[in-house]
Parts: sequence; structure tokens; C-alpha cells
Amino acid sequence: MRYLSTRGGGEPLAFKDTILTGLARDGGLFLPESIPNVADRLAAWQKLAYQDLAFEIIRLFADDIPEDALRAIIAESYASFRHPEVTPVIKVGPVHVLELFHGPTLAFKDVALQFLGNLFAYVLSETGGEMNIVAATSGDTGSAAIFGVRGRERIRIFVMHPHGRVSPVQERQMTTVLDANVCNLAVDGTFDDCQNIVKELFGDLAFRDVCKLGAVNSINWARVLAQIVYYFYAAFRVQETTGAAKVRFSVPTGNFGDIFA
Repeated sequence: MRYLSTRGGGEPLAFKDTILTGLARDGGLFLPESIPNVADRLAAWQKLAYQDLAFEIIRLFADDIPEDALRAIIAESYASFRHPEVTPVIKVGPVHVLELFHGPTLAFKDVALQFLGNLFAYVLSETGGEMNIVAATSGDTGSAAIFGVRGRERIRIFVMHPHGRVSPVQERQMTTVLDANVCNLAVDGTFDDCQNIVKELFGDLAFRDVCKLGAVNSINWARVLAQIVYYFYAAFRVQETTGAAKVRFSVPTGNFGDIFA
């Protein structure tokens, strides 16, 4: 699978190069050049455990990672979740609720960022490279990203949050992590100000290359990819319970990453 920028610049990249690059060099977002048709696999996928379903979906897009390595990355990523189903589906009255709060920081973003932290560690160990992650957060991305990469060799993370505008719990989740590779930055402004700083840094290509910048916000395709899995998993659970042929999702979303998945 190759990945193209939404702005049309540059050469297509393989999956591992895409996730290390984050934002395309022309300022666009990376998307796969094609979306696999999996209609003939749905019946076989319906009874799979979450980790096995994640493997089947992610390997379609991450075909430059050996299958045994990908299985190990997925298993490690979801070992920290408190529920055996990872993202269980609970019936509440006439609707079903997909629970995405069973990860280590109670945020839905743990689903993607536990995976992304392990993915970064795997690729960097292969290349011998290093990465400086720069992230903007309104609360949940920062704590989830920090938990995903804290204490890791070859990775440092710099998280910007708007001062006084995140919940006290999430602020503590970020600022009480004292690992040497974690740096928290309180910005006098809004989340959009933090995000604009990230975009400006990635837009300075010389600085970006020298500092080996990496991204964990939804500008990184792997974030979206990991979140695709729980839509399949949830649909299967609802179909199993109700016998419905189709499932409708109502999705709370901020910067569109969740619903885009």
C-alpha cells in the first residue's frame, strides 16, 4: 500500500515512511491510494476477538511490516486495557454504546495512541533513528500520547496544552509524568493556537528534518487507521445482538479524526 498527499505533492510513500513523516511535506494529509474492498471477508471477521480483527484490518494498510511483528505490536498495545474486549458494546435502552474508555488514561485516544507508540518504537529500532514528537492537545490526546511513549528510547515528546483550559484530571495526567523523555508546555492561548504552532513547525521543512519531528495528532494516518477497527468491531457486536443488516453510528467528534475513521 502506498500513500499520497491530499495536496498532490511529492512521491507516494510506504506505510512506515508515512507514519514517521506525519504531515506530508507539501502540507497535505496522507491517505492510502486505494481502499480495499473487504465485503467478502466480513463473515469471517465477525467472530474475531478485537486484537485479531485489528490485525486483519491494519495489515491491509501496513503491508511493509512482517505479520508476526504486527501481531506483537497489536497484542502489546491492548494489553494495558482493562476490559478483555478492549472496546465493548453495551446496550442502553434502544441504542448500543461503544465504550472507548477502558485504556490507561480513560480517553478514546488510547485505542490509537497505544498502538502508535509501539509502532514508532518498532520502526525506530529498525532504522536506528530518533524522533521528537510535537503534539497539541485539549486534554485527552496529550495524556494518551504521553502514556504511549513515556520512557521509550529514541523518542521524546513535547505536548502543548492551553493553560487553564483543560480539565484538572487531564492536566495532572500530563504534568505528573516525570519521565526524562516527556516535556509538557502550557500555552497562553487556545487549543487552536497550540495546533497552529504544530502546523508551523511541520511547515518549516529544514527545522523539521534537523529535529526529526514526528506527529501523534490525527494528521498521522496511523491514528485514523487504528480507530477504523472499533467501528467494525462495534458493528459486528450490534448485528450479533439485533440481527440488523446495517448499523448507524452517532459520533462525537472535534477535529473530525474520529468520524473520519
